[in-house]
Amino acid sequence: MSELFTRIALAALIAFAFGSLPALAQVTTDDPVKIEMYKRFVANRVPQPEVAYQAAKDYLQKYSKDKDQYSDYLQLWTATYERDERKRNLPILISQKNFTEAYRVGARILADEPDYLRAEIDLGYAGYLAASNKNETHNADALAYARKAIRAIESGKTPADWAPFKGKNDTLAYLNYAAGFLTLKVNPDETINSLIRAAQYESEIRKTASTYYFLAAAYESGPYKTMSAAYQAAYANKPETPESKAALEKLNVVMDRIIDAYARAIATAGSNPNTEQSRKEWLAQMTNYYKFRHAGSDVGLTEFIASSMQKPLPPKP
Repeated sequence: MSELFTRIALAALIAFAFGSLPALAQVTTDDPVKIEMYKRFVANRVPQPEVAYQAAKDYLQKYSKDKDQYSDYLQLWTATYERDERKRNLPILISQKNFTEAYRVGARILADEPDYLRAEIDLGYAGYLAASNKNETHNADALAYARKAIRAIESGKTPADWAPFKGKNDTLAYLNYAAGFLTLKVNPDETINSLIRAAQYESEIRKTASTYYFLAAAYESGPYKTMSAAYQAAYANKPETPESKAALEKLNVVMDRIIDAYARAIATAGSNPNTEQSRKEWLAQMTNYYKFRHAGSDVGLTEFIASSMQKPLPPKP
């Protein structure tokens, strides 16, 4: 009588888990421990999945040699639980600045689901957070994730939830900003492209001083440095020629972009005491370029800064 009861009990539990009652002949166990483990799994699967997960792991460990519908189901359920748990944990790891674990978990998520957009967004922006905390280990991976996420969003794909960002445009702004920051040391030309795109969206990025400071720095370390060195090598201390005049005009355009970017950085920084030292440095750098372009005079510089954000951001030359 007791053996029949245990067989029926396990069959009922399986029916609840699988949605259909297997033939009674399929149930051959009278192991009360096995039944209790499975019962604990079924009872907690919905209200307390973490308890159900542990019950399933205990079952699979103790009965590792079993190859039946019960163990098959538990294997599938635990794999799904672990996959979902990785997704839940990823933003937590990022918020805790545990970037090494975040990228390990993120890589596993994307190995299971290569086009899982939420992870690509999170890992793309996390690269900026890590690098700004002096951890550049994940720059290359983060940049690849950010670029892939940008392409996916621009093609019409959407995550289940945009948070922590405010929506599509806000997400694109932050991802382009991250890409710009991540390429500043290695490819300033690409940084310029990314930051100009970031500033096109209606977002806090558009009103953030660092957006324009990084843009100015990218112009300086990229096209200005290259063009200035070429100009000095070819035309310095030589009579003006049509070629040297044309080269100087192109260099002047880049200087004007640097001036504009510094002006926007200063204007958006406002009077925040936390940015006071940076504003002084930006103003000193901007003044040098401004005077060069205005015959040694700084007349109009203050007004230029004040009106900078009222004008469209100029495109890359």
